[in-house]
Amino acid sequence: MSSAQPVSAPSSAPIACDIFCAVIDNFGDIGVCWRLARQLAHEHGWQVRVFVDDLHAFQKLCPALAPDRARQTLDGIVIEHWREPAHAGETLEVADVVIEAFACELPPVYITAMAGRERAPLWLNLEYLSAEDWVADFHLRLSPHPRYALSKTFFFPGLGPGTGGVLKERHLDAARAAFESSPAARAEWWLKATGQTPPPASATVVSLFAYENPAVESLLAQWRDGAAPVVLLVPEGRISGALARFFGLPSFAAGTRAERGNLTAHALAFTEQTGYDALLWASDINFVRGEDSFVRAQWAAKPFVWHIYPQADDAHLPKLDAALAHYTRTLPAAARHALERFWHAWNGVGQPDWAQFQRHYPMLKQRAAEWAVELARVGDLAGNLTSFAKSQLK
Repeated sequence: MSSAQPVSAPSSAPIACDIFCAVIDNFGDIGVCWRLARQLAHEHGWQVRVFVDDLHAFQKLCPALAPDRARQTLDGIVIEHWREPAHAGETLEVADVVIEAFACELPPVYITAMAGRERAPLWLNLEYLSAEDWVADFHLRLSPHPRYALSKTFFFPGLGPGTGGVLKERHLDAARAAFESSPAARAEWWLKATGQTPPPASATVVSLFAYENPAVESLLAQWRDGAAPVVLLVPEGRISGALARFFGLPSFAAGTRAERGNLTAHALAFTEQTGYDALLWASDINFVRGEDSFVRAQWAAKPFVWHIYPQADDAHLPKLDAALAHYTRTLPAAARHALERFWHAWNGVGQPDWAQFQRHYPMLKQRAAEWAVELARVGDLAGNLTSFAKSQLK
């Protein structure tokens, strides 16, 4: 691979962008793509189309989507059901910027159309987020196509300088500040989400969004038996079965409320993407999973615990440690070790120790706020991507 070089300049019309997304598992792939699409369209004025192969998964994040339509427009963005590999290239002109999300592989006919375009498009392979040091070395590297006069540029999200950063909308900090400073807004959220008023300040509010996890029963028991009340907010999903078993219920569907000891748990409806941030802001500690919610937890500026997507042979653990190295860099040793042990336990190495984690909560809360400021200095992914695209299309 080699360094990226500018391609031919586009016309003065808005930049057209096609984003291709194959939903591999869960909602992370389309979650990232949909956030990126909205930012490119709404904040940067691009004309965006999203090609996605699983509209049913997409609809969970965007309820207004019609899963049976081949083509539709939402929020000013064209959405195409990517049903057959040849579909895109046969029916649409190639865009100025083509984003192949997470190495999903573009349709061959679309690549052929790219090669025949008068102005070569900027072809970006948007990679998965990683905090590992090597990411900065490979960000913006080129990979020439073996048959055509085309090159793919690797665009790596990351947590440190020299990477593409992570997604963050321009209004996000102001929206969080408004929510946190408004008792009325918080009370309205609690009533809508749980049917209850906000809990007393003595309670620790925890949001729990996770894959299936053998450590959850131990953690639930610690919350049940702890000295201080814990209010648990659980979006309906893959962890719901474990909650049902713990409380002796047939299910833990949205609207369910259960109590044992000092633990009160609310099952929430799976929230659309635009509503997830308020859940993080309403909580004191957030358990998140995968990529999209991991990023949102960092912008929420609250202590959080990450359930990284598990890979064969524990290949995910070095990635977990790389994120910890960034996040805990300025923490005192005792707080850093407590957070590291808890994250490792939540990801299958050891048992979670809630009392030890809570002991360092004030320091973790301070670090969470500082980290959000540090991360913002890297620049947001959509802004970094558009700046790079303009430099290549000039």
